[in-house]
Amino acid sequence: MPSEDFDPGDISLSETAVGQDILLLITGGVRHIGAASTAYIGENGAEVTTSVVPGHKEHTISESVAVKVAEALRRTVTVVMGIHYDDLSKEQIVRVVEIVERRVEQYLAGKK
Repeated sequence: MPSEDFDPGDISLSETAVGQDILLLITGGVRHIGAASTAYIGENGAEVTTSVVPGHKEHTISESVAVKVAEALRRTVTVVMGIHYDDLSKEQIVRVVEIVERRVEQYLAGKK
C-alpha cells in the first residue's frame, strides 16, 4: 500500500560553500544522513567515493548527483542525502528520484 504521508514537495537541496568546494544537502520526509558521496575531477574525469549508513539506499542517487555537479562546475562536490518516507510504492520512489533530479537541474541552472 502506498504511503499516505508522501509529500515529495518537501524535498530540498541546499548548498554550503566550503572554500572552492561545494557541500550539497538533499533531504526530504524524515530527514537524516543516509549517504555521503564526494566527487572530484581526476585525470580521467570525475571520480566518486561514497559512505553509506547500513540499511540506507540514498547512495544510489547521491553518487550520480555528486558526479553530475562536479563535472558541470569543475569543482569538488560532496552530496549528503537523507530522504525517508514510510512504505513507498515503486511509483513513489520513481517520483522521489525525479524530484531530486529536478532540484539538481534547478541548482545547476542557477549557477550559470
